[in-house]
Amino acid sequence: MSRTRTALLAAMALVAGATGSAIAAVPGDAGAAAVPCTVDYDVQNQWDTGFTASVTVTNHGAAKSSWAVKWTYAGNQKVTSGWNARITQSGASVTAANESYNATLASGGSATFGFQGSYTGTNAVPATFTLDGVTCNVDDGGTDPTDPTDPTDPEDPPTQGDRVDNPYDGAKVYVNPEWSANAAAEPGGDAIADQPTGVWMDRTAAIEGPNGKMGLRDHLDEALRQKGSGELVFQVVIYNLPGRDCAALASNGELGPTEIDRYKTEYIDPIAEILSDPKYASLRIVTVVEIDSLPNLVTNVSPRPTATPNCDTMKANGNYVKGVGYALNKLGDVPNVYNYVDAGHHGWLGWDDNFGPSAELFKQAATAEGATVADVHGFIANTANYSALKEDHFSIGDSVGGKSVRESKWVSWNRYVDELSYAQALREKLVSLGFDPKTGMLIDTSRNGWGGANRPTGPGATTDVDTYVDGGRYDRRYNTGNWCNQSGAGLGERPQASPEPGIDAYVWIKPPGESDGSSKAIDNDEGKGFDRMCDPTYTGNPRNDNNMSGALGDAPVSGHWFSAQFQELLKNAYPPVS
Repeated sequence: MSRTRTALLAAMALVAGATGSAIAAVPGDAGAAAVPCTVDYDVQNQWDTGFTASVTVTNHGAAKSSWAVKWTYAGNQKVTSGWNARITQSGASVTAANESYNATLASGGSATFGFQGSYTGTNAVPATFTLDGVTCNVDDGGTDPTDPTDPTDPEDPPTQGDRVDNPYDGAKVYVNPEWSANAAAEPGGDAIADQPTGVWMDRTAAIEGPNGKMGLRDHLDEALRQKGSGELVFQVVIYNLPGRDCAALASNGELGPTEIDRYKTEYIDPIAEILSDPKYASLRIVTVVEIDSLPNLVTNVSPRPTATPNCDTMKANGNYVKGVGYALNKLGDVPNVYNYVDAGHHGWLGWDDNFGPSAELFKQAATAEGATVADVHGFIANTANYSALKEDHFSIGDSVGGKSVRESKWVSWNRYVDELSYAQALREKLVSLGFDPKTGMLIDTSRNGWGGANRPTGPGATTDVDTYVDGGRYDRRYNTGNWCNQSGAGLGERPQASPEPGIDAYVWIKPPGESDGSSKAIDNDEGKGFDRMCDPTYTGNPRNDNNMSGALGDAPVSGHWFSAQFQELLKNAYPPVS
């Protein structure tokens, strides 16, 4: 027996029917142009604990090169499998994004996909559907979305505050031509030279463009060119806090620990002014806000054995919290900016005494210097790091010989074994602290593929828990605390939108082939120091449990092109580069 409900647009009322579907019926005196899109949700079959449904979306606006339909269940329905769309679910919210073969959705065209789901109790048809953030099945008053002067024209700039739930859905992402040229110049690099990467504002000079390189406006102008008539995400890394990277000398910045006023007036304010230029209002601008900063105030301060004097200073003066809050406040005022705050990675914050306190610190920073949680669109994990996305051959609940995986030397009592599980759990924790339930996560997959000939194809032997974990783990670092130019690493999942529940996108924020730091001291005018963690002969410190650094040799200073690393990443890519 199937459950039935029909959504009738006429008289703006919902009317129960017997068709087993929810459709938009346009009144005879209103053209299809009055409705930007229609969705027909048809429950085809239903039994006590499950159902199958077919969904047809019809686009009445401009043609699309990709699309995503979203809805939210009122009950406890869960999608268990699907076809003709990539369907993900986070809580009650469902996203169905196109497959490669049905990405094009012409004006007046339709796409149909289906799925199987489970439920208990009632199985009510969702009341609201959106196509790329626009509500379907609702009369907008008769405006014509094909009229170029019409404010609902998809090609018009977004209205003030009109952010979409996930900026990556239905959008291309900016390809940095400078990185692309470096990649294309490498043997085999053409295969990935068209991948989108982040643009790093790692010092004040980067805003205008140092030494003949592109500045922020240059990149934004190029982004408009790449955008064309569709949607485009532009990713920019905000990375210049006073006393930056207090526990990692390789990426120290230009501003001293007390120079918070310079950070505000000489760095954030000029960036905010450029991003707020109406010329760029049609771009979806994603900011990655101050990587490797806030978690240091939890993990690398006294009385912990991992403490550094620099991190103690930054905790005492509060300038990390003030700087992040100020950036969120100023950049969050720009209606087409989506702020994502850096949230470390599982190998840094996955332990109980790090996880909760870090989440609470993120909340503190998000409400400092005039910022509110509404200025935060999401968080990003694994930025410029190497943690495996998924570990398939062991899980946190496994045990060997009476010992939990958590007791292994590799996991070392961490609650998480990979980035996906960490990011999804952190998202839930942040929502519980007052962040928007729609908060999304990004995961930087630029260098966490760990493929090649040494990639395990099954679990390790059950001789003991260490053999089991070490034999099956993809991540082949000596320790999850190793972060500099890691030997054996590979390109990870290619950038994609909505890959998993709660995850807005896999992204390449760290451009593959750009060094994490020099393997020996090199004089430079960028304020970047030498960190022994980038020296392949270094035997470690408490932050990596005194393991070898695992770094490649002959590396340039951070941010500079490192051909040997690029070739290593290409060789060990997973999925492989074809």
